[in-house]
Formats: sequence, structure tokens, C-alpha cells
Amino acid sequence: MRVVPYVVAAVLVVAVVLRRRLRRPAADRPAPRRDSRPLLGHTGMVARREVRERIRGRFFRVITLVLLAVVAAAVVIPTIHSNSKSSQTVGAVDPLTPQLHQVVDRAAASQSVPVHLVEVPSTAQLHSELRSGSIDVGIDGPSILLNQPIAKSSSAAAQLALSLAQILGANRAIEAAGLTASQATTLAHAQPLPIHSLQPASHRSTAQSTSVIGVILVFVMLTQYLTWTLMGVMEEKASRVVEVLLATVRPIELLGGKLLGIGLVALVQAGLVVAFALILAKAVGSDLLHGTAPLVVVATLVWLVLGYIFYSWVYAAAGSLAERQDQVQSLALPLSVPMIVGYVLALTVAGSGNASVFFKVLAFLPPTAPFAMPVLVALGATQWWGFAISVAVTIASTFVVARVAAAVYRRAVLRTGGRVRLRAVLSR
Repeated sequence: MRVVPYVVAAVLVVAVVLRRRLRRPAADRPAPRRDSRPLLGHTGMVARREVRERIRGRFFRVITLVLLAVVAAAVVIPTIHSNSKSSQTVGAVDPLTPQLHQVVDRAAASQSVPVHLVEVPSTAQLHSELRSGSIDVGIDGPSILLNQPIAKSSSAAAQLALSLAQILGANRAIEAAGLTASQATTLAHAQPLPIHSLQPASHRSTAQSTSVIGVILVFVMLTQYLTWTLMGVMEEKASRVVEVLLATVRPIELLGGKLLGIGLVALVQAGLVVAFALILAKAVGSDLLHGTAPLVVVATLVWLVLGYIFYSWVYAAAGSLAERQDQVQSLALPLSVPMIVGYVLALTVAGSGNASVFFKVLAFLPPTAPFAMPVLVALGATQWWGFAISVAVTIASTFVVARVAAAVYRRAVLRTGGRVRLRAVLSR
């Protein structure tokens, strides 16, 4: 629980920095250079305008703090739970001989954890106390017992069980050698005692848990920023601001700048959340940095960017067809159906650990790949070339969607007086 104040302090620091940055007086900011062409031309100007408007909004600050709090809870709570016990209890069905005490003391010293050795009258009683949690590790003849299987974690009980298995296995090898000439060979090939669990093995790993969090964040962030794109285009059309803007910039520059600006804000927010999670995981000793979990984090970031780029063109084109709030709602629902399907199926597969053929196919379809592919990476159910093919398919599809969306936007954004039908725009 000592890490909780650090988590709260980190969130407060981020909040203060965002607040001061957004309230910085205009006089204190460096004046823009007017003697050089803006970066990316008119597209860059529109993008900078979008970045300023979105970051200054209260909603951005609130959602950022909420995401940081959720990630902090997901990283810290499992770590606190795994390290909640300061000592371990070992139960033995065999008599507590001095040799057994020596073995347990050696295992405790190797793990730097206090261990209490108790005698249990029977195997059934040992199983019962393991299930209840009153005993952490059991010794029953040639076996070491745990209630839960050893996973890819650093829990004290799992490490202690491994140490006991190694020491007891080596002792049995020495006894079997009988201090003869073959002792060295037998000792060199000593095998740890088998460790059995009373509960069936769980296929859930740190990478799978990371993928679940990643899928949720991708869905939340895509929903947030794609809604901004849809509403932003509709509001500019309804207020006639787009007519003023199109007097100086081309439609493709205006649309590209808007999508680029909102995308940069999404990338900054996602990068902040990921950096915060990794730093916090390092500080509290979380399993997030172990195994393949970092690879899952990178894959999730990649597909967040690709998913936004693909969907943003679709949502921008849809926004140009409407000019009222009720029209936007009727357009948003069908557009979000592929994301909802991918999101629900990804959570289901990540929880079960079993990816069907249908789910693997969804990982190669651009509308659902941002949710399915990171889960396949976490499960180890895809190769690098499969990941690369899915990325290539999504990028190629994005170019096609962008051309169609730009044409729809150019033809529909200046048409007012009611909702524009997509068929009427494409038939021109």
C-alpha cells in the first residue's frame, strides 16, 4: 500500500502541468515566425488550430486524468495483491526433522522471505489448508504442492516453491548417489521435484491482461477522437465556418489538417498514458515489463494509430453529410458497429485465451484489426509476417477509403438545407 501515495502524487503532477500549460498567458508564449512558410502549408495551419482547440478543452484534461487513474489501478492493484503477504507458511506431511528445517531455512534465505514451517497430519488436511490460504506451500513426500499453478510472475509462494523443489531434488540426488564415484554425475543431473497444483492451469498471462487493458483503451480513445472528428466537421458545416475556410484552403488541405491535428492529440494522450504505465510498473515492480507484455503495448499503440487513420476518413466524410445533431447520431451508430463487434470479440478471446479461425480472420480486416491483432500478439497466435500483412492491408485500404472520403467531403460539405444522401454525392 506504500505505492498508493506515489500514484496519487504522479496523477496530481500531471494535472498541475496540464493546467499550467493550458492557462499560460499568451504574452508569455513565443510569437510565431511570419517570415517563413508554415510547416506543411495550410494543412499544418489547420492541424495546429485543431491541436490548440482540443488540448485547451476541459474534456481532454478530464479524460486524460481518468485514463491515468484507470491505468494506475490496473498496474498497482495486482502488484499490491501479489505482495500483500510478508511471510510464507510451509506445511509438511512428513515429520519435521532437523534436515527438513535446514532445507526450508536455505530456501527462505535464498528468497529473502521469512518462512514458518508447520506439520500437517494428513494429505487431505494439507490440501484443505492450501485451498483456504492458511498454508502457502506444501511438502508431501516427493512433491511440492501449491493451490494455484506457477505462472509468469514473481509471487513469493511460487518462488519459494521453486527453491524448495530445487533443494529437495538435489538432496535426493545426493542420497541416491551414495557418496560413490557417480555422485558428481548424479548431482549434476538432479531434477527439481514436481510441483502440482490443486486448481486446473489457467492460460491467462500478464500479456493477456495487458491486451485486455489495451483493447479497452483503444476502444475508448477511438470512440472519443472519432466523435470529435464527426462533430467537428458537422459543426463547421452548420455554422458556415467551412465556407470561410475554403475560400483560402483547398478541401483536401482542410480535411487533412483536421484529421492530422486530432490524430496528434490522440497520439500525445496515448503516449502519455503508456509512458505513465511503464514508469509506474517499473516503480512498483509490476509484471507489465516482464515477458511479452511490452510487445503487446507496442502492438496496441501501432493499431491505435492505424485504426484512427482508417476510421477518421470515414467519420469525416459522414460528418460532411449532416448539419444537425440528430443527423449525426443516425450516422454514428452504423459506423460504430464494426468497432463494437471487434471490441466485444477481442475482450472475449483475451479472457478465454482461445482464438478461433473467425477471430484470426478479423485480425486481417481493417475495421476490426485494431482490436483483434493486439490480442493475437498477446496469445502468441500470430507470426511477425502475419502482423506485417495485416498492417499492409490496413494501410492500402486506408488509401482507398481516403480517396473516396475526400471526394464525398468535397462534394457534400458546402451543400446545406438538409442531410445529403451518400448516393447523391457518389453519383456525381
